[in-house]
Amino acid sequence: MRISKHGMCCLLIGAKLVASVATAQAAGAVSCADISSQSLKLKNVKITKAEALPSSDKYPAHCLLQGTVNDRTGADGKHYAIGFEMRLPDDWNGRFLYQLNGGNDGEVIEATGDPKEMNALGGKSALSRGFSVLSSDSGHSGKDPANHDAGLAASNMFGLDEQARLDYGFAADRTMTPIAKAIIRLRYGRRPQFSYMEGCSNGGRHVMVDASRMGDLYDGFIAGDPGIDLPRAAVQHAWDVQNLSLADPDIRKSFSRDDMALIAAKVIEICDALDGLADGMVDNLRACQKAFHLEELKCPGAKTPTCLTGEQVTALTRIMGGPRNAAGKQLYSDWPYDGGMGSSNWRFWKIESGIPPWNNEPLIAIMGAGSLSYIFTSPPTKTPGTPNDLLAFLKSFDFDRDAQKIYATDGAYKVSAMGFMAPPDVDNPKLLKLRAKNHKLIVYHGQSDAVFSVNDTIRWYERLAVNSGGNASTFARLYTVPGMNHCAGGPSTDSFDMLSAMTEWVEQHKAPDHIVATVSAANKEVPANWSKTRTRPLCNWPAVARYKGGDPESANSFVCEIPK
Repeated sequence: MRISKHGMCCLLIGAKLVASVATAQAAGAVSCADISSQSLKLKNVKITKAEALPSSDKYPAHCLLQGTVNDRTGADGKHYAIGFEMRLPDDWNGRFLYQLNGGNDGEVIEATGDPKEMNALGGKSALSRGFSVLSSDSGHSGKDPANHDAGLAASNMFGLDEQARLDYGFAADRTMTPIAKAIIRLRYGRRPQFSYMEGCSNGGRHVMVDASRMGDLYDGFIAGDPGIDLPRAAVQHAWDVQNLSLADPDIRKSFSRDDMALIAAKVIEICDALDGLADGMVDNLRACQKAFHLEELKCPGAKTPTCLTGEQVTALTRIMGGPRNAAGKQLYSDWPYDGGMGSSNWRFWKIESGIPPWNNEPLIAIMGAGSLSYIFTSPPTKTPGTPNDLLAFLKSFDFDRDAQKIYATDGAYKVSAMGFMAPPDVDNPKLLKLRAKNHKLIVYHGQSDAVFSVNDTIRWYERLAVNSGGNASTFARLYTVPGMNHCAGGPSTDSFDMLSAMTEWVEQHKAPDHIVATVSAANKEVPANWSKTRTRPLCNWPAVARYKGGDPESANSFVCEIPK
């Protein structure tokens, strides 16, 4: 996608900072207390806190830095800045991790690379491993008091300012990268030997965008459940709401918990043993889609606990097929049936949240509606931030007229939502900058993700494979996680150490054929008949885990094979 000269402002800001960093004096290591706006000598960078913290049970002794970049007044008259935090361990291992955060950003999450925020670290934070870690709010505050009257849409209001949109999409990452490396150089007297990015959900989207836009600046990228083309996925939210309404005008009642458990159980019944072992997991995802037919659950007569109404079958069939306009054009991806669809996280996103201030509406009807109306369409629709108004926006969304607004520009918004939120080569990925530097990308995605379709990620990866002459696995690998919901949860082995796999790949040239996933102690939806120590191999797509014999709870009893 082309970006206008006006829209290049964010890129120029980052370019100037790169130049400033390149010309900055590389003095010897300094103490934490000596890191300041003055000692850093970077334009528009303000250090607001520099504190040496002692070691604790969780983290080693480290320097905590907080600051802001590019303080300004936006086109909407409100204050904006990129807020950030860095944690720099006294015993540094020479590595740097940019921790990309999820949701609408808008908050500086603790820069620890903590497994609570980042599921792919196998239970050990990056800071405790000796990494220097950066976190930012991507250029806006989700709790700006100026947006108080916007209600539940307050965290979306930055969508009225174009620069804030650009920062949220990718520009803040470009801006913060040279700043973080300059801070590391000032603190330790040398630059990081290896630089990595990691994030899930919108954080995974950040990683995918950055792998395309600045794949030369980081050695390794780890993207979890990424919204590769998030504005298109946001169109799905309206599609979900309108089709769930076919099953019941109150979408919270469209499918009961028992209904969804029935569907998930049927998927397991039909698909479980396709990988050679009945273990409650769907490893051969594609074979499952051919074998499973939702129509088989349709009630022959009145609704009973063992079947679905015709309206429910129609609604879910349309939802899983993905949104289309009146001409039948696909507007986002289709979705696979998987064994984790009965889980609480799937329900939380699509059907019912259980959050009283949201009127218990699902997340897509609150956060999703606010994002689609304010951020992912141009010009924005100033939707009141009440549950009823946000839900009404999605119910009235027109898939012919309104869906095109994710590609639209106008006088105030020179870059479309797809232009600033998606990788520039999203429909024809090549990752040329990353490949030219021999850098690496790992993508993982839950097969029962209710937010971003794993099929979309698979399709992206397979196109990348075609564009690289079938050699995508030499620089990029995809691992799907059976049963896992959005970034974690579901009946799955949802704990795995992608960071160790990535550092070994980058630094020791050991490409990860498979990655061992374990049952997480924090996952309350692991079936009672599973061993609490169950392990499974996550296989590099298109290979799947197939049982070869031995202990059915051990990853050692499986091999990764490409299905015939």
